[in-house]
Amino acid sequence: MEASSSRWTSWWQRRERERATAATGVDAAGRLDLLLGAVRAGFPLAPAAHPAGHRCSCDRVGCPAPAQHPVSFAWQSQATVDPEQLARWLSRDPQANFITATGRAHDVLDVPAEAGRLALERLDALGVTGPVAAVGEDRYLFFTATRGTPVDEDEWWPSVLDSTPDTMSEHPGLRWHCRGSYTLLPPASLPDGSEVRWLRGPEHALPDALRVLDVLTDACTEVGAVAEEQWLIG
Repeated sequence: MEASSSRWTSWWQRRERERATAATGVDAAGRLDLLLGAVRAGFPLAPAAHPAGHRCSCDRVGCPAPAQHPVSFAWQSQATVDPEQLARWLSRDPQANFITATGRAHDVLDVPAEAGRLALERLDALGVTGPVAAVGEDRYLFFTATRGTPVDEDEWWPSVLDSTPDTMSEHPGLRWHCRGSYTLLPPASLPDGSEVRWLRGPEHALPDALRVLDVLTDACTEVGAVAEEQWLIG
């Protein structure tokens, strides 16, 4: 994969290395390197909207999830681990955020930051060191192995797109993103000036989802985001 992508990625890095993204000041080649790390880990990516001042680049009036949603309704078929396609997307829109489609290579358990900080300490003590990202100061994203489609379909939990970032106010507790859902992928910028950043990168092995869920459920309960009442799969 790396050999086949060398032409596009090398060209893009040469062209962009000394240019900064005007709105954020982030080095474009550095963003490519971080996104390629996710691609190498097998995380399928698709382009997402980005901040345009204090608004969303989609120009939708009253966009419910500014800079946090895919550009295309066809994001599920677009999502790819092809580094050449990633480089092409970035060459067209260097400011683009990216989402990762869940339920293929990984799931994501998404919790309030207060619960996330508590859970991260406990997971460290247990030796569970999977990828973790922070969405500004508000949310933590715990990347886990996907449940995929178990043999027993009663155990398969499909995600629906009413659980994407625009419904956060309705579902503030623990959210499980699996097949049919997505999350923002670091590095990403939000209109309020905050960022989505890795606390622990995609080079770490994906832990079992149910093992992480046990710790997150307890943490959510302790900080008042009662998982039994508020958490949502999707």
